[in-house]
Amino acid sequence: MAKRIDILEEKFLNTIKNNNLINENEVIVVGVSGGPDSITLLECLRKYQEKLKIKKIIVAHINHLIRKDSTEDEQYVEYYCKKNNIAFYAKRIDVEKIAKENKKGTEETGREIRYQFFDEIMTKENATKIAIAHNMNDNAETVLLNLIRGTGMYGLEGIQPIEYNKFIKPLINCQRKEIEEYCQKQQLNPRIDSTNKENTYTRNKIRNLIIPELTKINPNIIKTLQRTTEIIKEENSYIEKQVQIKYKELAHISKKSIEFSLKEIRIEDKAIQKRLINKAISELLNSTNNISKINIDDIIKMIERNVGNKTIKINKKIEILIKNKKIFINLVH
Repeated sequence: MAKRIDILEEKFLNTIKNNNLINENEVIVVGVSGGPDSITLLECLRKYQEKLKIKKIIVAHINHLIRKDSTEDEQYVEYYCKKNNIAFYAKRIDVEKIAKENKKGTEETGREIRYQFFDEIMTKENATKIAIAHNMNDNAETVLLNLIRGTGMYGLEGIQPIEYNKFIKPLINCQRKEIEEYCQKQQLNPRIDSTNKENTYTRNKIRNLIIPELTKINPNIIKTLQRTTEIIKEENSYIEKQVQIKYKELAHISKKSIEFSLKEIRIEDKAIQKRLINKAISELLNSTNNISKINIDDIIKMIERNVGNKTIKINKKIEILIKNKKIFINLVH
């Protein structure tokens, strides 16, 4: 009689299949801290490497030198890799020192260093995907964090199973409690980051204070938020398709400028106007990181008013010009 597959492993495999996360003969870099989430991800990938036809699994571990037991975390991950004949890369970085030097937050700096390290390994090993151990609880925390800070529909989509065609999240449909139970059953003995219980960072406050209170109101809050993000993603996808159609119809594109007729763009619903402008800016910059809702709202106000010639600078790279009954989004030298 065939051995029954574990429920978590089944969710892991279904997520990969339903979202086409892994193709045949891919080399995959796995971010592994040694905690329950990442060691579960690594265990599942190792266990199903042959079934998924993964060419090679490579582990990337960053020692942030923040916690006293961070060296033990590194040793734990290295031991697992040696035991299972998995390629292992480790990097030791004083994240707090670099964060202070660059006047950035520790979390942001740590994330930047991690992804830079992943890219280095990808290049060296000709890898095609990076597997990250985000789970359903992480998704709920992200949605609440974005909601608290203020966000549009994209922010409410939460964490996607695949992002930028290379970051894959095979555990996104698994809850944290399922992962912890899996670690016990498989006797993985993961490392526990004690700082996760400290409420210094906003995300930790959401995890340790807000979600437990929401769970009292709705015991299935994690699943509820997951379903909500799926609904928003579906509706957002439809709106985006309509925007693509309108953009092709209305946008006049040159190398360093995108223009719209004021008469034509004013006819559109305000939600479409905002997305058209946002799309134009993002195409010129190849990013929307430096564009805020305030910037977009200011541009929409310019479109609504019958102003004469007017120019506003959004940032060092983008200026908006209204002239001759047209709006120009220009890339500044």
